[in-house]
Amino acid sequence: MASVHESLYFNPMMTNGVVHANVFGIKDWVTPYKISLLVLLSEMTNSTEITVVDKRRLNKQILPLLQGPDMSLSKLLKIVNDCCPNVASSLQIRIKLMAEGELKDMEQFFDELSDSFSGTEPDVHKTSVVGLFLRHMILAYNKLSFSQVYKLYTSLQNYFQCDKGKPISKTESEVADMELTNTEEEEQELSEDREMEKEDLEGPIGEEELACNGPLSQKQAEYFLSHQASLLKNDESKALSPVFLQKELNNLLKFNPDFAEAHYLSYLNNLRVQDVFSSTHSLLHYFDRLILTGAESKSNGDEGYGRSLRYAALNLAALHCRFGHYHQAELALQEAIRIAQESSDHVCLQHCLSWLYILKSRKGEDSSVLLEHSVKKAVHFGLPYLASLGIQSLVQQRAFAGKTADKLMDALKDSDLLHWKHSLSELIDISTAQKTAIWRLYGQSTMALQQAQMLLSMNSLDSVNVTVQQNNTESFAVVLCHLAELHAEQGCFSAASEILKHLKERFPPNSQHAKLWMLFDQKIQFDRAMNDGKYHITESLVTGITALNSVEGLYRKAIVLKAQNQTAEAHKILQVLLTHCQKVKNMEMVIRVLLSLAELYWRSSCHPVALPVLLQALALSREYRLQYLASETVLNLAFSQLMLGIPEQALNILHMAIEPILAHGAVLDKGRAMFLVAKCQVASAASYSSQKKTDALESAILNLDEAKTYFSKVDCKEQIRDILYLQARLYNSLGKLQERNKCAMLFRQIHQELPCHGVSLLIRL
Repeated sequence: MASVHESLYFNPMMTNGVVHANVFGIKDWVTPYKISLLVLLSEMTNSTEITVVDKRRLNKQILPLLQGPDMSLSKLLKIVNDCCPNVASSLQIRIKLMAEGELKDMEQFFDELSDSFSGTEPDVHKTSVVGLFLRHMILAYNKLSFSQVYKLYTSLQNYFQCDKGKPISKTESEVADMELTNTEEEEQELSEDREMEKEDLEGPIGEEELACNGPLSQKQAEYFLSHQASLLKNDESKALSPVFLQKELNNLLKFNPDFAEAHYLSYLNNLRVQDVFSSTHSLLHYFDRLILTGAESKSNGDEGYGRSLRYAALNLAALHCRFGHYHQAELALQEAIRIAQESSDHVCLQHCLSWLYILKSRKGEDSSVLLEHSVKKAVHFGLPYLASLGIQSLVQQRAFAGKTADKLMDALKDSDLLHWKHSLSELIDISTAQKTAIWRLYGQSTMALQQAQMLLSMNSLDSVNVTVQQNNTESFAVVLCHLAELHAEQGCFSAASEILKHLKERFPPNSQHAKLWMLFDQKIQFDRAMNDGKYHITESLVTGITALNSVEGLYRKAIVLKAQNQTAEAHKILQVLLTHCQKVKNMEMVIRVLLSLAELYWRSSCHPVALPVLLQALALSREYRLQYLASETVLNLAFSQLMLGIPEQALNILHMAIEPILAHGAVLDKGRAMFLVAKCQVASAASYSSQKKTDALESAILNLDEAKTYFSKVDCKEQIRDILYLQARLYNSLGKLQERNKCAMLFRQIHQELPCHGVSLLIRL
């Protein structure tokens, strides 16, 4: 089930997708890339060959080009060429003429830029985005001394020659770019920067890395941070890789170590790779810089200092909780609560209360009262996001406690009204994923499939930017994993494989939600290997599952040992697992363990001993409203009654379980159910009259054919072999020798392929 509180942390950089950043001391200056942009704007204004469609495409690219970091000329030309080839050609020619001409050509170009604002209907308005950019560049250019203008022209020549593949002097280019800032402090830092970069840049450098080598201007830094922060939150696969993003952040901090928001983005980036040391280091640096620079105090008065301390402690608690350091998290949380109480900060206290619930639940303590109190206080203080998260967690908790589905869905309906009222798109997705998981828990696969398809077909309310939608969150990962598992259960392994392939592309292995599809992928492979009888493959899969989920891995290990007839070892593991799951109240796993224990007793011919275990499992599954597990338990009870010699009673209780299994069950369970019905019919026919016995045996053969169809979908050759053996015996009893011989031949072919583990047909369900 989705962890609905994972996104609950204070993120000072994000407010509706906008970063509040201030790059202290870095101003706009003229660079060769910005000269290229000025030429592009001039061509767009003066060219008469641009169609309306091409101009619209170019206008969409202008803002990212103005705000983004400097890029190479070839990359810029490629972007322009995709929109309008004529403009790209003209742009390249004009830059070539300027770079291969004389200095006066560049001087003349900047003189002509001022004409864009002249006239009653100017080409560019002074207050527009493009107008402000032009004015900044003209002002920055006019402030340059003659030597700086010459070095700018030299940089433009190198910029153009680099695009032609000619070698350039990196040191000269850097000096030319840096001296344009016209500040003594930056000139002092230049020599240190060059020494630091020698080690980092000795190898071959890619085009993207060259684009961001120098210091970014204020707008470029703000755009870079906001873009990457929004990608990390909503679409991590499109963000820069952790290594490359950290390199860019280090480069940014090298020119401005007091850039607090860059430290926070570094903290988020380190969380992606689970680097506890670096993430803690970056988080502490962020709040140190925030307090020292007085950024919070400027907007919030004296309260800003205390606010930074409160949220510093809260974020530190969230960090430790995420990495499983519960004692350190509790200490940091107590500190945050103490400071928030002193300042009467109810919003911070509500965040602390939510994290206190998460901490208690991670430690296995009962926190239902705490959660209910958190929801009430959040509603009282008008915090819809926290209130909705609390309701989602409360529904999740009560689903595990066995509450009825109608009450849970009513609670989710009320929370959905809150989401739509406040346009909380992220929580709408979480709610739908929660419904999918609840229906899966209760065994209603059809309803789970409907909810999954509903979420996947929804469009997000929040468009982060033109190309990014809020659809690569944990909710979508959970729903896609359930969808893959549902297809695998129905024998559609190719479809499940395609979904998992899509998940791998959408959530790369280094992303924070990759563990979800990794676990489901291992489980699906494990089930296929067990169906094929390839137990040697399952051992490595068990190791992978255990690394992702220790409880699930231990259970799968017991299943493998049981299949290999290592009864004593399997029984020992299941007993340990049963004790642990009862302690942490994982009732779904408790019931599955009890069913596996009952099967071990069958294999040991202790059928009377299996009955109390199965009755305990049935009572638990009904108490916690786990309908599908209850049907499986009834199936096992019927098999025990068959083994105890009362097949008529077994047939009677089978009617209780057969309908839910055929409606919502996996193909393997459908096959097992029909196989058991056929066995009970054969056993009951012994006391029938001749004609009635013949009808019962023929009905059993039809049920065996249906069971064989189900088993064929999941390639369960052992069960198919058992069915063929029983069919051959039944055809022999009915005197149908041709059908008997056909079944016997097929049985012999499969029997030669598969190893025999000594498990009799009679003691296996």
